[in-house]
Amino acid sequence: MKSFWELVKREFHLFFQNKVLMVLFLGAPIMYGILVGSVYKKGSVTNLPIVVVDEDQSPLSKQLIDMFNDNEVIYVASILPDNFKAHEEAMRKEATVVVQIPRNFSSNINYNRPTEVTLFVNTSNTLTSNYAMMAANVCVATMKAGIQIKSLEKKGVPEYVATQQYEPFKTTIIRQNFKSGNYLYFMLPGVLLTVFQQVLMLGLALSFASEFEKGTFGTLVDKSSNVLKLLFVKLTPYLLMSVLIYVLYYGYSLIYRMPLHIEGFTFWGASLLFLLAVGFLGILVSIAIPTQLQATEILMVVATPSFILSGFTWPLSQMPAWVVAFAKCIPLTHYLQIFRTLVIEHGKAEMVTSSIWGLTIIAVVTFVLSVILLQWKINKAKKLKAVEG
Repeated sequence: MKSFWELVKREFHLFFQNKVLMVLFLGAPIMYGILVGSVYKKGSVTNLPIVVVDEDQSPLSKQLIDMFNDNEVIYVASILPDNFKAHEEAMRKEATVVVQIPRNFSSNINYNRPTEVTLFVNTSNTLTSNYAMMAANVCVATMKAGIQIKSLEKKGVPEYVATQQYEPFKTTIIRQNFKSGNYLYFMLPGVLLTVFQQVLMLGLALSFASEFEKGTFGTLVDKSSNVLKLLFVKLTPYLLMSVLIYVLYYGYSLIYRMPLHIEGFTFWGASLLFLLAVGFLGILVSIAIPTQLQATEILMVVATPSFILSGFTWPLSQMPAWVVAFAKCIPLTHYLQIFRTLVIEHGKAEMVTSSIWGLTIIAVVTFVLSVILLQWKINKAKKLKAVEG
């Protein structure tokens, strides 16, 4: 029994000697608790933008718009006179609901003619779209009740009877961008792209760290001391293998009957930019950290919460500013936004400009730092060899 506790004591000693393991074991639960808690701290979403197409331009339609703005869940980000550019404006404002108030809305109600308010709901993000749709529908239903109750009371109908009889206009809800009709279409692409980032990042974390750990970096430098050549030698195999991953993912879309219509240069150009941003981030950590285990441990800290922080399920607008700043340092945040806009919502290239710039900044910064750090390592290896020679 004494030997058992001596061995246990030894394990504690080894644990506290490994600083990285100690930080991960003790620090990760603290960090993830703070991150995830901060992301979902509000518990419910508020101030979601919607777009209103007001073809009526009447006091009644303006009253309905005021009711939308008074609701704590939604606010009117844009008011358009017609439906011509409504889809593009909704994507620009990141609005998941477009409310269309038809022409002659007010007069049709006054003369008891049929009319309807239409809600176009973008269900590419089921959580935010449901919140916005329900809030808009509550406002419309409240107006319906108010109009009919007043009308019935003027006719001498008792208030308690009037409150049970109201339908002055109809509400139609049209769901968009929910092709498969189930949750799979929403979740699978996000999860697969998260896994893709993780395996790519962890694979490249071993690229230079394995050379340092095995003592083969000097041999590598003897073959070539060109920094750019060495960087792209390490990166190229992963870029080529990534093509196979994309083919595999396309195969999943066929197996699960999820139609993916990918058109134009923008998505594939952004995909290459995503691969470079993730690749250089992995390489930078691999150069900076001398052991494979520590390099993978550090990148796991970045990769593990990336899906939660990406804004794919819970909108970035509902997160604290410091969490958003951290999320925008992760390539997946920008790439999922590009995927959703171009592939699911069929948006235009100019709608993902900020996300493309985000990926560009990450790729350029990590590339420059990798070049500087690798050049320093090469110079150090050359000096060491000269001293030994």
